[in-house]
Amino acid sequence: MIQNEENSGNPGSISGEDEICTGGTTRRDLLKAATAVAAGALVVGSTAARAEARAEKKVSGVPVPKADTKKMMSGPYPKAATIAKGRAIGATDRINVAFVGTGGMGGAHVYHFAKDHAARNIRIVGICDVNKGRREGNKKRAIEAGAADESCLCTKDYREILANKDVDAVLIATPEHWHGQIAVHAMEAGKHVYIQKPMTRYLDEAFYVHDAAVRTGRVVQVGSQGSTNMIYHAAGQAIRDGKIGNVVMGQGSYTRNSQNGEWNYGIDGNMSPENLDWDLWLGSAPARPWDASATGAKDGEARERMDSKARYNRYRKFSDYSAGILGDLMPHKLHPFLIASGKPEYPVRVSAVGTQLSKDREVADTVQVLAEFPSGWSMLFVGSTVNEQGMQDMFRGHKATIYFGNGVELKPERWASEEVEAASIPVTGPTFESHENHEMNWLDAIRGKVAKANCDIDLATKVQTIVSLAEMSIRLNKTMLFDEKTRKVTTG
Repeated sequence: MIQNEENSGNPGSISGEDEICTGGTTRRDLLKAATAVAAGALVVGSTAARAEARAEKKVSGVPVPKADTKKMMSGPYPKAATIAKGRAIGATDRINVAFVGTGGMGGAHVYHFAKDHAARNIRIVGICDVNKGRREGNKKRAIEAGAADESCLCTKDYREILANKDVDAVLIATPEHWHGQIAVHAMEAGKHVYIQKPMTRYLDEAFYVHDAAVRTGRVVQVGSQGSTNMIYHAAGQAIRDGKIGNVVMGQGSYTRNSQNGEWNYGIDGNMSPENLDWDLWLGSAPARPWDASATGAKDGEARERMDSKARYNRYRKFSDYSAGILGDLMPHKLHPFLIASGKPEYPVRVSAVGTQLSKDREVADTVQVLAEFPSGWSMLFVGSTVNEQGMQDMFRGHKATIYFGNGVELKPERWASEEVEAASIPVTGPTFESHENHEMNWLDAIRGKVAKANCDIDLATKVQTIVSLAEMSIRLNKTMLFDEKTRKVTTG
């Protein structure tokens, strides 16, 4: 059932000299789902037209969403009338998993779970993708590995996955603009959730996901695998133990470079509306017709921005679907860094700058982000897709500095050298990034073998707040202020 209506709800608000729309903006009705699990039904409607009054303006050449403040942060996801409890899962119970989005990273998740299905004690019971070839290919892969059989649900519509009572847990690896909606509906349908980073496309969505996790008690893991690198956990314990004194500043970077340009993945020339549901893929993003020939393009860069196949295969280059470096690369550093701080906090102030050299995209090639936290320390993050030289990852304290590399090194300040000894801090557990370890940590959290997932909803929401405020700062050319208690964003 498709409905045309606006939803209410206010997980936060925004004010300031400029009105900022942190939600997706569309000029058409969008998909949303309200789950009625007790009745065994999944009722589907349209997303809130949060920014129907949207106007575009330019700040430093970058489009900035602007909307009526009364519509800001209005909820795209109504609370379900009934919340499904989901099946109780014990330490040795098998977990039935389903996948929504099975492209690059999503396909890798299917491969990991299929290959190790016996050791993980899981069964693959659902595959969802708007691309027919991807969903059918991944179902075949799961069956050939012995992780699934022909009864495995294969669909383009995630609502069918959530309506399946056999599904215990869902891995979401869609483009960013779909993350929040699917995650909320999955939890309300009683499913545990693994969401690829970034957790959501916009800030309001992050709070809806957060509140749904609290409301439903479902286990949420965000796919930032560095969070399961125990180097950062060891550093966090050292900081809590006072090894470096008061934390002063953290710094880190995530940089890449290639001759062909970041995110310029190969394009399947056979894609067409016959094997790809383009409108469903667009979801809450602005409507645009399927145009694989980029009609009217004046040059190669314009063709890339207009070509539907490019927007689908290389979506991280386009702001309707992705925050670029801020959403794709920065979380790799932010999640483990907040763990290493010893006390993850929401930011109180974020200021960022970004530059765009490449003309075939809508997102920045370089970013510098400065975030300040309530306890008095600040963090500098540098990201680039046009130069691969990064900064030394470290945490500076009043007494000593922690350096990250293959381990955790402690170096005292000169005045504190008699009190603090230079040392290598012992690390228990893996000292490298691993998707497989991170996936297992999620399964262990579902089974109650660990107290919580390493990149749980609390940590992930704090990181998404930094990411979203940084994007606002770049687009508005202003410093962004955040109040944790009211979830209010203002410009400084």
